[in-house]
Amino acid sequence: MSPTARRTPDTLLILLGLALLLGALSFIIPPGNYQVDTGPDGETLPVELSSFQLSDEGPQGTPIFSADHDNVGFLNVAFEGLTSGSRASAAIGIIAFLLVIGGAFGIIMKSGCVDRGVRALIGRTEKDPILILPLLFFMFSLGGAIFGMSEETIAFVLVLAPIIVRLGYDGITAVLVTFVASRVGFASSWMNPFNVGIAQGIADVPMLSGAPLRIVMWVTFTLVGMLFVVWYARRVRANPEGSPTWATDQAFRDSAIPAQSASEFSRRDALALLVMAAGIGWVIWGVTAQQYYIPEIGAQFFTIGLAVGALYLFPGRHRMRANVQAQAFRDGAAGLVPAVLVIGMASGLVLLLGGTDPSQPSVMNSILFALASGLAHLPELVSAWLMFFVQSLINFMVPSGSGQAALTMPLMAPLGDLVGIQRQVTVLCFQLGDSLTNLIIPTSATLMGVLGAARIDWAIWARWILPFLGLYVLMAMLFIGYAVLSGYS
Repeated sequence: MSPTARRTPDTLLILLGLALLLGALSFIIPPGNYQVDTGPDGETLPVELSSFQLSDEGPQGTPIFSADHDNVGFLNVAFEGLTSGSRASAAIGIIAFLLVIGGAFGIIMKSGCVDRGVRALIGRTEKDPILILPLLFFMFSLGGAIFGMSEETIAFVLVLAPIIVRLGYDGITAVLVTFVASRVGFASSWMNPFNVGIAQGIADVPMLSGAPLRIVMWVTFTLVGMLFVVWYARRVRANPEGSPTWATDQAFRDSAIPAQSASEFSRRDALALLVMAAGIGWVIWGVTAQQYYIPEIGAQFFTIGLAVGALYLFPGRHRMRANVQAQAFRDGAAGLVPAVLVIGMASGLVLLLGGTDPSQPSVMNSILFALASGLAHLPELVSAWLMFFVQSLINFMVPSGSGQAALTMPLMAPLGDLVGIQRQVTVLCFQLGDSLTNLIIPTSATLMGVLGAARIDWAIWARWILPFLGLYVLMAMLFIGYAVLSGYS
């Protein structure tokens, strides 16, 4: 075991410590709730900040164990977190999604078509393979900006991580050009319906207004990310053992098929890769044109795995019998069980604060009220920056972009009016605060799923991503400052 592994607590232990901390808060902070109204899409929205009221009973405290599903106990966190949400979102949906696509890609990777294709590509080109990395970053950033790509990146990490590691880079590089790129696009989007669209609608701002500044922001954020990827990837390729994930990346290196058989790239391999490319195109079409989400995307990747497996059932080179494929599916799904457990624990943390329903008394509502009230009597620029940081802090407890918009924008928009902040600036603070901290918060089921797919421990990732996140926070503050001073509306 490496010295780093000995020093770093396991992610599950970190989440357990956070559960103890949040449970302790429930003995100090009394629950509260807001008067609510129904939004245009049927969502529950707080009426206004002044409608908040504390419970007369004072702090309730988190029980050690509870048989009441509406009052989660400390010992209930793991199970309740694993089963929270719906099949289309939150923990249970993402867990099912992970297991299905993990099994599908278990079949694909067992076939060896990806390894043989990568080796054939490297053998036929003199170009530096690093050139593809900024292009990938651009494409995933664009996906985040246009249609809010987020959970979908888990599947792409499963595909790309083994390839990128075998090209001489590391698992962090794979996460950078997929998940991180999508979050950068998500944060700086001018048209993302899942954060900008919802927030503008709730704040009574014209839909998709203010696009010019946001487009400039997206271009700037994306260019900085592309340059960073090239810089980091060159460092890793020059000294692979210096990568923070050198040890965990060994699993991808060990799973590569022998070099001799890898060089035997066949027509069947070429057809399998074409099937994969067509399948991914189908996924992209489904997300953009048909609004497919987790259940549909999971079924699509399951279909891709079955189709590729069917190609290798026939006699010939690299044949893979049905029983071998079934075992490969099980092994692929089993490899993501650690990520599933982390997602369940992370999702359970929010439940310890009483959930995110503004109409039900909870510690979450009380914390939100205290954070929002602290902005009321400060200069405009300071208030806007603090609003950004408040949204970032709330994002730790409510990682869902649409959920955070529904919970906070009815309060933040009129609060911004009181301190002289344009509502368009309030939306800007929300979208940046909602998105950037998803790069590090352990309560994000998507982040934990991505790290599980890339076999990266959260503590190692958090130490690595912190300077990168700090750079983007500084850039966000500069854009917010310009928006306040220029009267952005």
